[in-house]
Amino acid sequence: WSMLALSSPAALQGRGSRPAAHRSRHQRTPPPRARPGAGTRAASPARRASTPPASRTAPYRASRPVAAAAPSLAASSTTPEDKMKFGYIGMGIMGSAMAKNLLSAGHQVAIWNRTPDTANCQELLEAGATMAESAAAAVAQSDVCFACLSDPAAALAVVFGAGGVLEGVAGKDYVDMSTVDEATSQRIAEAVAAKGGRFLEAPVSGSKKPAIDGTLIILAAGDRALYDKALPALDIMGKKSLFLGDVGSGARMKLVVNMIMGSMVTAFSEGLSLAGKAGLSQEQVLEVLDLGAMANGLFKLKGPQMMRRSFPPAFPLKHQQKDMRLALALGDDLAQPLPVAAAANETFKKAREMGFDDADMAAVYNAVASPPP
Repeated sequence: WSMLALSSPAALQGRGSRPAAHRSRHQRTPPPRARPGAGTRAASPARRASTPPASRTAPYRASRPVAAAAPSLAASSTTPEDKMKFGYIGMGIMGSAMAKNLLSAGHQVAIWNRTPDTANCQELLEAGATMAESAAAAVAQSDVCFACLSDPAAALAVVFGAGGVLEGVAGKDYVDMSTVDEATSQRIAEAVAAKGGRFLEAPVSGSKKPAIDGTLIILAAGDRALYDKALPALDIMGKKSLFLGDVGSGARMKLVVNMIMGSMVTAFSEGLSLAGKAGLSQEQVLEVLDLGAMANGLFKLKGPQMMRRSFPPAFPLKHQQKDMRLALALGDDLAQPLPVAAAANETFKKAREMGFDDADMAAVYNAVASPPP
């Protein structure tokens, strides 16, 4: 009887009309907003449809005016007329992976890096990217230019320095995906707007593998119309994009998330170290954690690295400590006590003093564990 029920028209209809919240990325519905007169493109056969679900384009605040959707950018394999010109500034672990995904989707990508002769740059050039002469040129020759820099100082230097973004941003769109503090984002936003450009901050949650796989979580804030225009491109780089409101909201969200992550991995390091000294099996500690309410991907990924004392960088420890520092500064500004995060930050600082700047963030384990035999 169950087979008959499943084959009935009502059942088939029910199976094909799941709520939007449960649809996969291959079953996205068109956004509610469309530019008057804009045509409808055929769905792409690639891994990810180019049109986002309505829930991803809804404004964060109900009272916030919603701009008309910009022409769609193809989020998968493209036809010649669909190709867009993107710029990407910053060819580190994250930026190079995101730029490669844009390139692999069929778009033109001009890259620029402060150190142009890196292996990441060379790999992208061999894959079909072009090298812009400067950050200004990367912005000026693109429909949308993205950037992912290591810290606030780098983000500011790329914008305000000689040959920087401000020299090419008039009438252009600039999306900064770096993890920086709110003041840095606001300073960049004001300078871009003063030159006649549009700005969106879009820091990401996720590290090397999600960047490679195009499954990052993107925390955007700023110009809503630019968000709508860039969203299909963000879909290439991430599995979920959130529009959080005014500039600064994305930066604050990213710092809160990374502060929690840093505090978790520090406590996890202490627990594994304590287990080892107490004569317990660290493998069994991981098994117990994974079977209970504390099961999570972070512990499952970082635990084996800690036990092996092998820390290939997915998210460098120096960047995690930078994010802890910025989160604590935000707490100071808001008079928010953060004693656990403050203690975790000191542990990360100790790991940096021990020489683990460029190791993965999980190398914080070395700051609390006994030296290896």
